[in-house]
Amino acid sequence: MRKVVLTELLSLDGVAEDPSTFFFDWDEVVDAHGAAIIATQDAVILGRHSYDQWSEFWPGSEIEPFATFINEVPKYVATSTPLERHWHNATAIEGGLAQFVQDLKKSDGGDIGVHASISVAQALLAADAIDEVRLTVAPAIAGGGRRLLDGLPPIRLELLRSVTSPSGYLLADYRISR
Repeated sequence: MRKVVLTELLSLDGVAEDPSTFFFDWDEVVDAHGAAIIATQDAVILGRHSYDQWSEFWPGSEIEPFATFINEVPKYVATSTPLERHWHNATAIEGGLAQFVQDLKKSDGGDIGVHASISVAQALLAADAIDEVRLTVAPAIAGGGRRLLDGLPPIRLELLRSVTSPSGYLLADYRISR
């Protein structure tokens, strides 16, 4: 069975919204961590807001290896309305998100990534549909914005790996304990 891997960029105070306001000074360890995560993924789940922003930015981006990955990978979008902007390999999810993800997990393939979409991440965590959580925590306090873990039920995690990058980013990978 495939794994669903939630990947989020957070500030030290847990904010996931608009990471460009608190992520600076990428280093080679952070880049390698991100590249290792996407190397195992062959499908991505996005929320509508992230889809609208990313479908505008990533097709013209040269930020590698993520640009090539996200532009080519099948993208499944949680939305209640048709996708207005075309993006290669993007499909709107029909029906319930959690059931769609559970069905996708049963199909053949690599890991299924959940990137950036806070409401999708929260819904899938609450539905017990996430298998691993991979966090990159910036050495910065955002001071405001939507937090990834607000409003969730208790969830037990098992640390798989943690590393601090030369720039002070904490890279922490967890498995959901069931």
